Amino acid sequence: MSEEIIIVDEYDNVVSYKKRKDLQAEDIYRVSALWLTNSKGEILLAQRAYDKKHHPGKWGPSVAGTIESGETYDDNIIKEAEEEIGLKGVDFKKGPKELNKKDYSHYTQWYLAVVDRNIEDFIVQPGEVVKVRWFNKEELIKKINTDPDFFTPNFPHYFKLLNK
Repeated sequence: MSEEIIIVDEYDNVVSYKKRKDLQAEDIYRVSALWLTNSKGEILLAQRAYDKKHHPGKWGPSVAGTIESGETYDDNIIKEAEEEIGLKGVDFKKGPKELNKKDYSHYTQWYLAVVDRNIEDFIVQPGEVVKVRWFNKEELIKKINTDPDFFTPNFPHYFKLLNK
């Protein structure tokens, strides 16, 4: 992949563009992510593909993507939701946006949606996602406490931030 990634400053102002392969530890980039729930209060998580550079095989948000040159957060979440899990025709509500510096530095703009679909209705993109699964809140709390390595490193924080 050689798309250009938007690099921003600590206030989320665009400062430059870089090829993904040229990103440095000090670079801050933009990410859009989807917190998808259903009417039962379950949360859809996606298991990242095993060949991903960041957190292979770990469970995290149902959709997440890095913003490329020419895209907005809004454009990206629509594109990524369709590409990664086959989700289209859903209105996403804008959630919180925050700077994360735990493992990689990025601004994450969260989007929220409630969708009642069976797992079989999601079409995962093999290069991005191994599988998706609905989890209930109690199950996630237990798993976060007993097996935090099951998740991407920031997931416990995301769960607290978005599980309201």
